[in-house]
Amino acid sequence: MAIAELLGRCSFPDGHLHLGVSGGADSIAMAVLARSAGRSFTIWHVDHGVRPSSADDAAFVRDLATAWGVPFEYRRLDLDPSANFEATARRLRYDVLPADVCVAHTANDRAETVLLNLFRGAGLTGTAARMGRAHRPILHLTRADTVAVCGEAGVVPRHDPTNDDMAMTRNAVRHRLLTEIAEVFEADPVPLLNRHADLVADALALIETAAAELDPTDVHALRSAPRAVASEALRAWIQQESGDPYRVDTATIERVWQVVAGERQAAETVGGHRVTRSKGRLSFSVTSDHGQART
Repeated sequence: MAIAELLGRCSFPDGHLHLGVSGGADSIAMAVLARSAGRSFTIWHVDHGVRPSSADDAAFVRDLATAWGVPFEYRRLDLDPSANFEATARRLRYDVLPADVCVAHTANDRAETVLLNLFRGAGLTGTAARMGRAHRPILHLTRADTVAVCGEAGVVPRHDPTNDDMAMTRNAVRHRLLTEIAEVFEADPVPLLNRHADLVADALALIETAAAELDPTDVHALRSAPRAVASEALRAWIQQESGDPYRVDTATIERVWQVVAGERQAAETVGGHRVTRSKGRLSFSVTSDHGQART
């Protein structure tokens, strides 16, 4: 498919663009498309300082920016690989990028996120896979589209070998699970999962509107509301109180709902926090190192 056709499916924001470019096919294609559209932009590259080839990736992106005559901004993070590496890297990466940065998530990324959140028990919020916080101008393009754009532009993108590591859950979903689903149903699951996410997002918007009018600390109000609305009110409240947008899963809501129902006095939530009930009201506490809660 020609670059001109794909531009019609892009949604770049107005004004000067800030593009997060790793050097992979998706982000290179995003930059190629912005350039083809005649847009002005700055290329931002974040080096996580973990892979041996990261310096080469940075040089590749810098050289591309130089060849195109566009500004280049480099940021380096010093991260230690850990069990929570992906989440930590994502958070710190956004901390050093402009608030209005464009990132190169595609329809494939969103499909993967739907499946990941489904099996993590992330509920409606997770399976809506809204992907907020940054601009995602090529979210309606597929990974095959971005590879084609790079080919048409004559740019050979960098390959991140960690994307082949099947020990990483997202990679297993990408290379194994989605392939199996395609073979079993004889259909590409990516557009189907994206359509599902859109439908869930529409339903969730109605639930969120109703939940915003509900006091999440009022046990009687929670028990009187539809379960989906009450659960969303609790999720939003716990997320706000804990500051953790990723770990308020269905299991957490179920534990807190037992407190609402009077089946238990308190329930652990996320990050050592807990919700307790007293005189028909819920309160959020931070557990100290000694195991006692403090509000």
